[in-house]
Amino acid sequence: MNIITAKQLVHEFIRRDEEGNVDSITTALDHVDLDVKPGEFIAILGHNGSGKSTLAKHINTLLAPDEGTLWVDEMDATLPENAIPIRRSAGMVFQNPDNQIIASVVEEDVAFGPENLGVASADIRERVRTSLKSVGMSKYRNHSPNKLSGGQKQRVAIAGVVAMEPKCIVFDEPTAMLDPNGRREVIATAHKLNQKKGVTIILITHYMEEVVGADHVYVMDHGKIVMDGTPREIFSDIETCKHYRLDVPQSTLLADELRNAGLPLPKGVLTREELRDRLLDLFVDPVRRGQYYQQLNPVSFADRIPKHREYVTDKTKDIIVDHVSYEYSSGTAYRVKALDDVSLEIPRGQFVGIIGHTGSGKSTLISHLNGLLKATSGHIYVNGEDIYDEDYKIKDLRSKVGLVFQYPEHQLFETTNFKDVCFGPRNQGLDEKTVELRAFEALEQVGFPQELFDASPFDLSGGQKRRVAIAGVLAMHPEVLILDEPTAGLDPAGRDEILNLLARMHEEMKITIILVSHSMEDVAEYVDRIIVMNQGKAVYDGEPREVFKRYLELEQISLAAPQVTYLMHELQDSGMPVNPTATTVAEAAETIIAAFGA
Repeated sequence: MNIITAKQLVHEFIRRDEEGNVDSITTALDHVDLDVKPGEFIAILGHNGSGKSTLAKHINTLLAPDEGTLWVDEMDATLPENAIPIRRSAGMVFQNPDNQIIASVVEEDVAFGPENLGVASADIRERVRTSLKSVGMSKYRNHSPNKLSGGQKQRVAIAGVVAMEPKCIVFDEPTAMLDPNGRREVIATAHKLNQKKGVTIILITHYMEEVVGADHVYVMDHGKIVMDGTPREIFSDIETCKHYRLDVPQSTLLADELRNAGLPLPKGVLTREELRDRLLDLFVDPVRRGQYYQQLNPVSFADRIPKHREYVTDKTKDIIVDHVSYEYSSGTAYRVKALDDVSLEIPRGQFVGIIGHTGSGKSTLISHLNGLLKATSGHIYVNGEDIYDEDYKIKDLRSKVGLVFQYPEHQLFETTNFKDVCFGPRNQGLDEKTVELRAFEALEQVGFPQELFDASPFDLSGGQKRRVAIAGVLAMHPEVLILDEPTAGLDPAGRDEILNLLARMHEEMKITIILVSHSMEDVAEYVDRIIVMNQGKAVYDGEPREVFKRYLELEQISLAAPQVTYLMHELQDSGMPVNPTATTVAEAAETIIAAFGA
């Protein structure tokens, strides 16, 4: 017997014009069939707009099907009277925990669901206690959720759902906004609930590494289920995954590169540990090792390995942060020191990555560079000028240093995309012809299609919104472009499009780019330099390989290194002569192949 059964499920979003006439119809679910057994761990993958979240909202009865049938815990989800009972059986955890947490104290928030179900007070207290214990948050029961990290908030949100004692929990991209440690916490909690309490888990995610422990994977595209199978079956077909704008785990991709080069590795290698053991098994016999090396194809990875670039500092053109500190709620009982005596210099034209756990000071730091926040103490120099001088014009600073926020929808407000991009240069006092020319050029630079110039920003996908937000800053001809988590919530293809766009702009336009990211793989692949923030301080600063060789120290501050870096260290510790500072798939493949010929 299934806990969820969908047959020929259809859902359409209808858009109407101002007169109420149908303007367009989008089929979000197109005759979907789904069978989920009690106690299964299911993963649903797909690009932005593929129908994943729409399907999830049907399971939680936030949406009702237009056609077809859906049964949840033997209840017909098409009947309005079953909506509340179904939500008792199928809880939902959303992408942003701030949208789900409503109380000022953790235990009160967790109690909210059972209270609304009419559970007796004594039973509520016990449910709060056990649910907080199940997610490892018992010691925070009297804390304010606002004082917790992103991963902790998400675990509180999960506890609030667990307290309702559902048979199934739907996780809709619960780790999209979290640092590496927060992602590990949430996924570990989901597996714990599945294995120890028998809760059915449905996980929607863009992080392929989170899928490898699932029982079954479904891939959606344009409202249809186009692939289904075990994780190994799905990720064995890398080309089809790419066709549907998906990625594969980094270990799977590296194994595929090595197999294409001639090493006898199987398809569908899922984990770092599995790849490590198979490589060591191939390497252990010197005779076989030599035979493998002779059979290898002459594959070159040189053009895919990040090049080291030297930058000459020029204090008249650089950004200089000089002993900057900043306090939130200064002078009150809620005083928080967000920046603590930070000093650093960013040369003109450098591509810089800033990483750190949630609350480490990353966003506070970049808000100072754009003048959105003013330091409690210290100075910031841009092009040799102190931006805190009385006669310095902050408006000029924002023309030189552009900032793209984490949520582009907070930055877009005009009726059309073209008008939105015009806003910045128009406020620089430029004539209308120049304004429109700059807007057109900026939208062209980010690869935004002309047929959408006059569309509303709010009808765009996440990746398209980010392109418009970036274009709006580029139209002001900045010298520095700062981006706060520009790929958060994007599917793998959308992520790559944005990052490749930034790399191309950096190369062709020679502008300084500062990228804040929670993805260690992304910064390893694209940036020249990494600044690591922790508790308001810049604790590490250097090239990616120099920073990531401190992977053990990074773990202590809730970060991590790329998966291939861990693999390289494990192989070296086991006797394989590889370069342990490799941080990308191309670097790892090159040094592993060289090791077989050593």
